Amino acid sequence: MPVAPAAPAGVPAEGEERVAKALARAGVASRREIERLIAAGRVALNGQVLITPAVKVGPNDILTVDGAPVDSAEPARLFLYHKPPGLVTTHSDPKGRPTVFQALPRDLPRLISVGRLDLASEGLLLLTNDGGLSRALELPATGLARQYRARARGRIDQARLDSLKDGITVEGVRYGAITAHLDKATEGPRKAAGGANLWITLTLAEGKNREVRRVLEALGLLVNRLIRVAYGPFALGDLERGAVQEVGPRVLRELLGHLIAPAHLPKGERAQYQPPAPAKAASPKPRGTAIARSYSPKADAKKGFGPKRPAAKEAKEGPRGVTPHKGRPSPPPSSRPRRSREPRPR
Repeated sequence: MPVAPAAPAGVPAEGEERVAKALARAGVASRREIERLIAAGRVALNGQVLITPAVKVGPNDILTVDGAPVDSAEPARLFLYHKPPGLVTTHSDPKGRPTVFQALPRDLPRLISVGRLDLASEGLLLLTNDGGLSRALELPATGLARQYRARARGRIDQARLDSLKDGITVEGVRYGAITAHLDKATEGPRKAAGGANLWITLTLAEGKNREVRRVLEALGLLVNRLIRVAYGPFALGDLERGAVQEVGPRVLRELLGHLIAPAHLPKGERAQYQPPAPAKAASPKPRGTAIARSYSPKADAKKGFGPKRPAAKEAKEGPRGVTPHKGRPSPPPSSRPRRSREPRPR
């Protein structure tokens, strides 16, 4: 029968932490997902199946998920990923849709996402092997701004966008301050009833589920493309769609060291993951370079290539000096009359 090991009373011993936090730091899943795993009876501590996440574990305890032991947490690592549209930000999708983690290179460690991007959205997605760091980066209290570029259809002016600085309530959900700037508005050849094509840059701090789409829809705009271009100090830049880039340990310590547990701070200077170099396209050969050597009939004949007498013609004429259809030898070459080579009168 599953039991819940009793949490130690009083002050927790050195190195102890909640089981969900320990598993999240080991990169198993987010804390919320780990709570679901515990509720499903898939997590065990020292051989005993857990039924509650309110359990502390120490450095000498053995945790297993689905019977497989969980390795101790590695130093924190952070990756930038250019998510293409059409991928779900989850490890497994009940509907069988392709996921972000299925599309990642196979030589990466087990990672979890910092927040999510919905199926149709694209752009910068942060990935880490440290659940504690992921949670810290997601919290609005951390103060990391998320920046998006949205392409929408409709009509709006800068004054209405400026009203988002005071926040907005949509269908009972309160969204915090948003800074929005109208970058471009393009009308078609004829002013369509649906409005103009708009490009809007938005900066927000919360990043609730589908926040940008819902806020712009509340203003009468239909979002047809959404790109996250920055998350805190990290920018999408020229990272190609579907590409992954690791943040170096030194940069990680300088920018996010205060959000990482001292025991999990990375060491060194260079990133462990080096993306494969893009394959160089073969340059087309200019015409005429297929034969780049000097032509020598005698040398080519010895090597077995070069101009040859067509077999069909040889079969028709037969061996030299014999006319097949008459059956008699032709005169030797020396007795044949030669053509006059006297110069023609001009």
